[in-house]
Amino acid sequence: MATASVAFKSREDHRKQLELEEARKAGLAPAELDEDGKEINPHIPQYMSSAPWYLNAERPSLKHQRKWKSDPNYTKSWYDRGAKIYQADKYRKGACENCGAMTHDAKSCMDRPRKSGAKWTGKHIAPDEKIEQFELDYDGKRDRWNGYDAASYAHIIERYEARDEARKKYLKDQQLKKLEEKNNKEDEERGDSEDEDFEDVLKVDEAKVDESKQMDFAKVEKRVRTTGGGSTGTVRNLRIREDTAKYLLNLDVNSAHYDPKTRSMREDPLPDMDPNEKFYAGDNQNRVSGQALEFKQLNIHAWEAFDKGHDVHMQAAPSQAELLYKNYKVNKEKLKSQTKEDIMEKYGNAASEEILPRELLLGQSEREVEYDCAGRIVKGQEMSIPRSKYEEDVFINNHTTVWGSWWKDHQWGYKCCKQTIRNSYCTGAAGIEAAEASADLMKANIARKESAEDTHAPVEEKRLATWGTEVPDDLVLDQQKLAEALKKEDEKRREERDERKRKYNVKYNDEVTPEEMEAYRMKKVLHDDPMRDFLH
Repeated sequence: MATASVAFKSREDHRKQLELEEARKAGLAPAELDEDGKEINPHIPQYMSSAPWYLNAERPSLKHQRKWKSDPNYTKSWYDRGAKIYQADKYRKGACENCGAMTHDAKSCMDRPRKSGAKWTGKHIAPDEKIEQFELDYDGKRDRWNGYDAASYAHIIERYEARDEARKKYLKDQQLKKLEEKNNKEDEERGDSEDEDFEDVLKVDEAKVDESKQMDFAKVEKRVRTTGGGSTGTVRNLRIREDTAKYLLNLDVNSAHYDPKTRSMREDPLPDMDPNEKFYAGDNQNRVSGQALEFKQLNIHAWEAFDKGHDVHMQAAPSQAELLYKNYKVNKEKLKSQTKEDIMEKYGNAASEEILPRELLLGQSEREVEYDCAGRIVKGQEMSIPRSKYEEDVFINNHTTVWGSWWKDHQWGYKCCKQTIRNSYCTGAAGIEAAEASADLMKANIARKESAEDTHAPVEEKRLATWGTEVPDDLVLDQQKLAEALKKEDEKRREERDERKRKYNVKYNDEVTPEEMEAYRMKKVLHDDPMRDFLH
């Protein structure tokens, strides 16, 4: 027991306390009791070595701890589900109007609503429920499994165990049936013999071996005494106990690597062994065979389809991805067969045609062919004309020759009509004549223009009249008529400014005299004249 640091009145009191503790340890003094009157074990440290100052403790205690003593008011029990306490014979005042129980009202009743409640019929009074009130502690309020009855899960375990038992029995019957059929078939083919009968008996007996040995891999066992303690559920043995572990197939340290964490050995531990006698060829063998390869192809198709813009996701919609992959394979086979048919239709099928003569198959014939020293054919075989991959002798737009059959001035054209436009329509000889005439005319115009530029003719200056025509040399304006035209122009402008002075039935003469045109020019306002504001 640790000694608490308590203030003593004198050294003598301290010495006596130490002697008392030594005597208690030796069993010569009565044991010390705690606050509840229980004996304190001196070999177990019960108290703290130095009590804090704020406790004002005269002796060591555990009151400084948060929960050094459980509260008797708290409980860990739970409600008694479905318990009934009393069932009345007649309706009581204040009870539920529907079922007649006193522990709830009609609004909170969980029974089926009756056509006539117990209040009016007085029959089939429901028993009162057991109502309990618990004061739970901090952990009790947050315990998710408080009140759970583990026995309620037993029927689920029994159902699964019964299913496993039925499955084992079915598998065993199927195995025995297959062995019997195989034995009967062998007897019919090879006949009965003592050795074969002995082997058949051994096979049947082997199938009847106890399932704990033969089918141990499918047995469900309960795990107990695990690292965490207690039973943690069930585990299924997926390997027969007689099988050799993969890491024991080859004990060479330089052989295939075994990862104990994932229990995987990707490489082949026995690469030099006969494949027919090999039972295990590494985990990579499983990845490239069977349904694993199909699943890999399905994933690759989903990725490629997603990259091309299709809304496909293998994890989000696996059924959709698999259906699209199946449709893709069907369409691919159809396209492949269609391509094959098109090629066979165009080039033929040598495999299905008639068999060629033997002399042609062996490359023998009576035709004599001579070659020179360079390997070129001199005599005996016609020279084959090389063919182009482009279309030949195809005439368009009524042309009789192909494009490129005529060349002039660094331009290709058609020889039939001598046109250099690719998509032009053929005009024949008439087009050629028209083109030549046009070319001659153009040459003549160019020559005339060049000659005109060489001889410069004097240009006479021409005076233009005010109304835009050439003014004749003998033009003379009458001054009296010009004055009258000016007056008329002034009156016309006043009428335009004031419409009220304009008379009815006004007749204008459309004929314009040189004097009137001169008067109009003189009275016309030039907007670009800087002195226009001072004219009127």
